[in-house]
Amino acid sequence: MLFNSVNFAIFFIFVFGIYLVLNHKWQNRMLLMASYAFYAAWDWRFLSLILTSTAIDYFCGIQIDSSLNIKRKKMFLLFSIIVNLSILGIFKYFNFFFYNLQALANILGFSFEPRFFNIILPVGISFYTFKTMTYTIGIYWEQIKPTRKFPEYALFVAFFPSLLSGPIDRADSLLPQILKPREITYDKFYKGSFLIFWGLFLKMFIADNMGSIVDPVYSTQAIYNGTEVLLSMYAYVFQLYCDFAGYSFIAIGLGKVMGFDMINNFNLPLFSSNVADFWRRWHISLSNWVRDYIYTPLFLSLRNIQGKMRLYVTLMITMFVLGLWHGAAWHFIIFGIYYGGHLVLYHVFQPRVAKIMKTGNPGLNIIWLIVSIVFMFHVTAVGFLLFRAESISQICSMLNSLIFNFRLADFSFITAGKIISFALLLLIVESIQFKKNDLMIVLQWNTLTRATFYFICFYLVIIFGVEGGKEFVYFQF
Repeated sequence: MLFNSVNFAIFFIFVFGIYLVLNHKWQNRMLLMASYAFYAAWDWRFLSLILTSTAIDYFCGIQIDSSLNIKRKKMFLLFSIIVNLSILGIFKYFNFFFYNLQALANILGFSFEPRFFNIILPVGISFYTFKTMTYTIGIYWEQIKPTRKFPEYALFVAFFPSLLSGPIDRADSLLPQILKPREITYDKFYKGSFLIFWGLFLKMFIADNMGSIVDPVYSTQAIYNGTEVLLSMYAYVFQLYCDFAGYSFIAIGLGKVMGFDMINNFNLPLFSSNVADFWRRWHISLSNWVRDYIYTPLFLSLRNIQGKMRLYVTLMITMFVLGLWHGAAWHFIIFGIYYGGHLVLYHVFQPRVAKIMKTGNPGLNIIWLIVSIVFMFHVTAVGFLLFRAESISQICSMLNSLIFNFRLADFSFITAGKIISFALLLLIVESIQFKKNDLMIVLQWNTLTRATFYFICFYLVIIFGVEGGKEFVYFQF
């Protein structure tokens, strides 16, 4: 079931109606059954993976907490991590690894014929795997205590709003909200409803319409026109952002109307002024996860590397892993390395730029901020080209066209007009949110302004929105 489908609307209305009349214990039981039904609607066979991961981490969490021997604690932690990453690795990376091993063996003159499997990637596996790891690691680090209530822990893992594409809520945040009674207030219900409405607008009007511009370009292997490639890059920034942020807003809104407070996953990334700022605003739950569970432990372990080089090596390895997390393909790895390189360059030049910009001139600072945002938008556009491309050869062809085959055509102005028309309302709203530093500023507008805004959004979705419930981009991860 897709969030942007009639089937899900019926499903949620039914679930929410029952939720309202149950007590806390049976709310949790019902949500657990609803979450499993929601996942089974995709493929019931993969429920076994969620149940396996849930049971193992529940058992390991108790053992880590009750063990007095540090080696025994570490043993159960490693067992949990290895099982989770092995499941993820088999389904997501097995064929990729052996395909490249076979290619390397052929280059070296060896005969190697591995057996490849026709494996379907279980939807959401990368997200709930990282979520469950926060539980056992948190217990090992003595940040949280394990729960003895298995159904409540199972609900934490399978909670349907965030099951397929996040946000990656941590055990120390979401689990306590499951364990104690929740209060549904007018404020939460109204904010949650707005987030659902705004998320559907981003997905159905902006993202899916931008997809009609992007997909034809990437689906061809013909000689590219550089203008066409550039416009498709711009369109894909809006498509990917509105698709993924739209999903996240809907997920957070669904949780909020039921009394849950989930982590915000996007904070105006289109207004990022540098690459470090971008990763503080884009896919925040993943960025924080990678920072706390990969970057920080890795940085602390690289004691033999001195000076700034320690930072640079840690950043490159971390972003390599982040790129690989997105998918078993070389263009995702290049995507991670690309951003790792930009983060290194940022840390090299940022102190120098900061000294130059200490002018105290407000006008100059505003100009510099605008220039920085525009520059970062283009850095993002190139990065997302690496993310969206289907092969390295396609990346090379597209980048080559930007330099050597850049020419205007009649379609260029039409396509540019479409991009502007689809993105205009988003840019207006987010400019106000950025200026006020408030993602919920819309709710503070007067009644007439809000009603007009809601009507415009609703009208655009009904008249120009893409019908048919197109799948969200991040389901493939």
